[in-house]
Amino acid sequence: MINEKVRHTNRSVEDKKRLTNRLHVIEGQVRGVLSMVEEDRYCGDILIQISAIDQSLKSLGKEILKKHLATCVVTDIQNNHLEVLDEVMDLFKKLD
Repeated sequence: MINEKVRHTNRSVEDKKRLTNRLHVIEGQVRGVLSMVEEDRYCGDILIQISAIDQSLKSLGKEILKKHLATCVVTDIQNNHLEVLDEVMDLFKKLD
């Protein structure tokens, strides 16, 4: 296991509430798919719900990335920590 320093991002109360609300919705979507599987629902219907979950997660990821770029990355660049640019490129690849 790589021994990496744990980094933190300070978020406003509003940001935390908005993000956690969206995560709770996604959690509910996943529970819904679990129920569909347990109820032997039609595969196509389950796949549509999985696609909706995927889009919800991608949208949330893009929102967090946008905030990350506007805050953390800007601060790192201003402090001449240019290695953050490599991190950002990796994040773009992972969120694709």
